[in-house]
Amino acid sequence: MILVADSGSSKTDWMGYSPEGNITFSTKGINPYFLNANDILKIFSKKKELAAFADDVKEIYFFGAGCSSPDKIEVISNGISSYFTKAYVSVEHDLIGSAYATCGDKPGLTCILGTGSNISYYDGKEVHNGSHGLGYILGDEGSGTHFGRKLITSYLYNEMPADLSLDFKEMFEIDKESVITSVYQNPAPNIFLASVSRFMANRTSHQFILNILKEGFQEFIDTNVKDYPNYKELNCHFVGSIAFYYQDILKEVCKKNQVTIGKILQKPIEGIYNYILRKEGIFTT
Repeated sequence: MILVADSGSSKTDWMGYSPEGNITFSTKGINPYFLNANDILKIFSKKKELAAFADDVKEIYFFGAGCSSPDKIEVISNGISSYFTKAYVSVEHDLIGSAYATCGDKPGLTCILGTGSNISYYDGKEVHNGSHGLGYILGDEGSGTHFGRKLITSYLYNEMPADLSLDFKEMFEIDKESVITSVYQNPAPNIFLASVSRFMANRTSHQFILNILKEGFQEFIDTNVKDYPNYKELNCHFVGSIAFYYQDILKEVCKKNQVTIGKILQKPIEGIYNYILRKEGIFTT
């Protein structure tokens, strides 16, 4: 069996191939900046249904957020290998998986707008990482954490319009003390911040929300896309829930900046899966 995974900080999507049949499942996000190898083992151990085929897995291709250095890759590899003991494990950055899913074998920019945000240039064969992807404190422009942070601060600073403020209070029941605890003391503060961004989902017609989205996407383009001198000559692809659910606004901002949008995928897992199977010589439809 071959397993392919695409992981953000919030969720990991898995697809598996075997001659007997294919499988799909999900686990919580596996990010080496927030989890160690033992934490990863616990994630798999809690999924009781995995035990039935764990020994049958011979190859695992994992693409994940935070997998950008040898030590972080080792954390993921050790955690996966401790459960899937008979498998060869390959760990790559999620930007590489996104490039496979969107660009295929053609050059382009591949962007992630989900819990976090990032960008890279793909030349058709290799991903060239830039100076981006600084995380939820220093970067993540236009991401779920970015928008969640904007919403929370505008609410706590009493800058949010009264009608939205009432809805926000009812939806989240947060105050200064609970926010500080969630951001500065509890684990995975980026996931907490990103979860707040769902407040925008049915409120994009409100000018305040619309402005936040436009400003966030503009900041992502200014900081990330325009850092590539030839960005106007390349297709710019996006993956992630933020890009997918707010794609009408994203397209508007991209058009204004002469950014040519290619694919917009909510989840790149299927594209990554098909790419890996083609690479392995297993042809899929």
